Amino acid sequence: MDYETVSPEEFGASLRGIGLNILVRDVEATAATLVALFDMGAHRLSEDFAIMTYGDQVFQLHSDTTYARNPLLNVLPENPPRGGGIEIRLYDSDPDAATERAEAAGLTILQAPRDKPHGLREAYILDGDGYAWVPSRPLPSHDIS
Repeated sequence: MDYETVSPEEFGASLRGIGLNILVRDVEATAATLVALFDMGAHRLSEDFAIMTYGDQVFQLHSDTTYARNPLLNVLPENPPRGGGIEIRLYDSDPDAATERAEAAGLTILQAPRDKPHGLREAYILDGDGYAWVPSRPLPSHDIS
């Protein structure tokens, strides 16, 4: 599917499984951050919407204004963090490199990269809307690829 030219109807009809729609204050800034930190793709990028790709995974960023008729808008906190209680895990991202880029961008590092007992090296990066992005990779002794 060409994410740059797909119609909203065709895109919506193609979605399956679990989907993420992440509501953010500034779609373009959040997309730029995700591209820079995690080498994601940003498609159909506008001030209101973006289709984001991470490997073969797809999710969406929406601005507050696109949720004007959505019941979720009424329960959003006026001040961050919006994303409290959710971890967005990126299992194919280098936590050390992502943390370096996040620090350079002035983002909050909730937890520096560390090796975890469940076999992953991971970090916690808090974005400007309060979402926790968790880049992680298998530890060499646990890599099954």
